[in-house]
Amino acid sequence: MDERFTRPDWVRRINYMADSIGGRPHDLVPIDAGDLLKRASDALGGMPAGDLDDPGWQPRFESLVAAVNNAPFHVLGRLMTKQELLRSLRTRLLLTAAIDAAPEITAEPVRAPVMIAGPARSGTSILFELLALHPDLRAPIAAEALHPVSLPEAGLADARLMGECEQDFWADIQPELLAMHEFRADLPVECITLTTGSFAGFHWNLFGPMEGWIADPAVNYEYERQILQALQHGRGPTRWALKTPGHLFTMPELFDAFDDAWVVQTHRDPARVMSSVASLTSVIQWTRTDEVDVVGNTEIVHAAFAAALNDSADLRTSGAVPADRLVDVHYTELVSDPTATLGTALEQMGLPFSDSYAAAVLDYLAHKPKGKYGVHRYEPEDWGATAEGLRAATAHYMEYFGVVEEG
Repeated sequence: MDERFTRPDWVRRINYMADSIGGRPHDLVPIDAGDLLKRASDALGGMPAGDLDDPGWQPRFESLVAAVNNAPFHVLGRLMTKQELLRSLRTRLLLTAAIDAAPEITAEPVRAPVMIAGPARSGTSILFELLALHPDLRAPIAAEALHPVSLPEAGLADARLMGECEQDFWADIQPELLAMHEFRADLPVECITLTTGSFAGFHWNLFGPMEGWIADPAVNYEYERQILQALQHGRGPTRWALKTPGHLFTMPELFDAFDDAWVVQTHRDPARVMSSVASLTSVIQWTRTDEVDVVGNTEIVHAAFAAALNDSADLRTSGAVPADRLVDVHYTELVSDPTATLGTALEQMGLPFSDSYAAAVLDYLAHKPKGKYGVHRYEPEDWGATAEGLRAATAHYMEYFGVVEEG
């Protein structure tokens, strides 16, 4: 990776701290499940009585921490991941205590959420932000996803400022990330961030293989429901807008958990998106480790997304998912005529499209032009693939959904 990207000096210097004491990042940043549990429990006055109807959460947390501890993270990578583990543990315990105290929280329906699925660079992020502007929809911003329950300690920073250490900080470490994906504490955030405290979701293996730990989509979706219930509690009916590319891999589990959900699937020429996903995956890992398997990442990403995209057609034709609850948005149409494309999608979901909403969309786009933070330049050949090969691997998907080739 060092031949592709240059790390800021301050990042290199922090990581050299390990070399200065003999080369063991573990000695500077120890990560131990028992220690994390004790710290969180002591700070919050003890463990809550309940378990969010998930009795296996603690062994799963312990296996995840063991996997993180054995991962080849550098000093900064260990520090970031330790903070995320401890913050996620506190979030889970606070959520559990809140539901123990007010069990009516879990009786509130999460009604017909709008959930965006599709690979990176297919328009998922901008579509998410535009839907969040709709007066009948609410998207969780990163700060409230990280801290959905009031914190017991006095004198802490505002949640949006605290959220910067898990969102904005990523681009401080590797500035090229801003051109790939904008991480900000005050922007709508993906479901993988919302659900870190399940210790069953895909956030954790963004950073590399987690040996001995396995994600569990069903458990993760149930935890997501409880987070959403806590966030909407006492605020009246709420329609959520949610998003993550991971939904593309778990559509049957998604509909098992939210049977009245609308899933908006974004579509774009796989030759334009799949290598971008591979590069984003490798850069995210590079923020935490020197040992990035670029070739392996590329092969895994290309194979996984090709299978998921092709399967997304078969899931509809087989009836494994309710085709009438899926809405298709093509990237080329969203870019060329955003208001018309949004209008069609909203109409299908029974949501109004007003002149004031159209104006809000156009104003938002005017203040967030494409390339605002630089251009993420990538070609399939840069990541060991060809446009022809990627299209051949996803020919079934492209034909079924009428996905057009781009330049």
